[in-house]
Amino acid sequence: MAGNPLTWDPRTRLLPPPPPDQVQMHSASILNLWTELFGAQSQSHATASGSAKEAGMPYPENETNYEVEIAAMRRSFRVYKRRFFGLCQLVLLNIVISWDWLTFSSISSTSADYFQVSESTINWLSTAFLFAFCAATPVVMYMLNKGGPRPVIITASVLILIGNWVRYAGTKAQGGIFGVVMFGQLLVGFAQPFALAAPTRYSDLWFSEQGRTSATAVATLANPLGAAIGQLVDSFWTVKPSDIPNMVLWISVISTVACVPSLFIPARPPTPASASATVSKTPFGESIRGIAQRREFWLVFIAFSVYVGFFNSVSTLINQILLPYGFSETDAGIAGGVLIVAGLISSAIVSPINDRYKQYLLVIRICVPAHAISYIGLYFCPSSPYGIAPSIVVCALLGVSAFALLPVVLEYLVEITYPYSPEISSTLLWMGGQLLGGIFTIIQTELKAGQDGAPPQNMKRSLIFSAVIACVVALFPLTLNVIGPKIVNKRLEADRNDIQYAGNQGVGVPLRDRNDSSDAPVAAH
Repeated sequence: MAGNPLTWDPRTRLLPPPPPDQVQMHSASILNLWTELFGAQSQSHATASGSAKEAGMPYPENETNYEVEIAAMRRSFRVYKRRFFGLCQLVLLNIVISWDWLTFSSISSTSADYFQVSESTINWLSTAFLFAFCAATPVVMYMLNKGGPRPVIITASVLILIGNWVRYAGTKAQGGIFGVVMFGQLLVGFAQPFALAAPTRYSDLWFSEQGRTSATAVATLANPLGAAIGQLVDSFWTVKPSDIPNMVLWISVISTVACVPSLFIPARPPTPASASATVSKTPFGESIRGIAQRREFWLVFIAFSVYVGFFNSVSTLINQILLPYGFSETDAGIAGGVLIVAGLISSAIVSPINDRYKQYLLVIRICVPAHAISYIGLYFCPSSPYGIAPSIVVCALLGVSAFALLPVVLEYLVEITYPYSPEISSTLLWMGGQLLGGIFTIIQTELKAGQDGAPPQNMKRSLIFSAVIACVVALFPLTLNVIGPKIVNKRLEADRNDIQYAGNQGVGVPLRDRNDSSDAPVAAH
């Protein structure tokens, strides 16, 4: 112990005071930060005490200078009410983007009549939207890594504004110009990754460990909420083909109102929200290489991409799944809306609970099998003699399992890939989901029965395809912490080890010895 004056003492659970020369050097650095944060003008012990009291912070009179400095650092983490402004903006952007995505797919037969094309051609408005996400992904990851959430959110807003009004111009032109509408749809598709990949980075920057999963859930699940609005509202707004231009006009106006506040979002909080937020994230290229080498990342990535892909394809094709059995576009819209509303309710329950107990793997082990089974049920329900009710029940189960899982998985990957930048893992996950969504939509459209089917143009083969794939990939995430080395929630471990905000460099330094039994690594639950 004499050779190392900063050795952790398990009896007192405190670091002993360092040598005088280290105290002087350490005090100067810490008190400079104290001056910046709390307005202290002197670097003496007495002035530090006065500054703490003036700031309304308890000052323990019997502590040494070194202990006071540690206490000051631990109190420097805080969250700000302004964080909800940026969160609300992400919610608005994700709602309008997803609404734009399903504008025409939710009324596919009416849209086909208006543009005088087939329903398969209308499906390409949704499919191209998903592929546009993949094309923009590298730019999004780079911008989030280098500039943070604000420039990404502003870019998304600009693309949404332009894309929506281009779409309106295409629908308003005589008889509708499908190519112009497709161009506007692509522009909004390019905007989607900017808004959908930002929540994990934003919550990591602005929220403490007690609120990250809930913040990510609110911003991320706004995307399917927009899809629900599109499926429910569009079918009521568009009774006949001539109603389509007015429908697109109203969506464009709503999108404009939603995008304008993006200009006023603050770039980052004045002080960090948590200890892990003070740690410098790894560079862009190193983050990608490091994450790609993690076995657990690929186990989650495969299942997440497949399930998001099937959610996208089912949302796009829900009309064509149900209409052959005599249901209307309104019935299909209600089924799609129930899928999403039930999912939002489940996420509103699960996310705060997981924020408190951090049981990521437990949620995954419950929801993944339930989600896979839902796709089996979706095959049998449309032909049920009990009408639309069984399809609505299965859609509700599909939504409950999917939406409870979504924010938990996104936050779980940030935990286990820490300190790599959180936007890297989330953007890669979304890219995989959108890419497979486009591919699955094409495959399931091709598997659609012809006029000689029973009933004509049914999608039984498409639903068999989705059920088989969904059940097979369920095995991958279920092996987490069962096969292979123990997985550690590294970001949570950092927050729970009293990481110090280290002066001007902004680098987290643990104040405790991590070998101490009370501060053992936090295993993934």
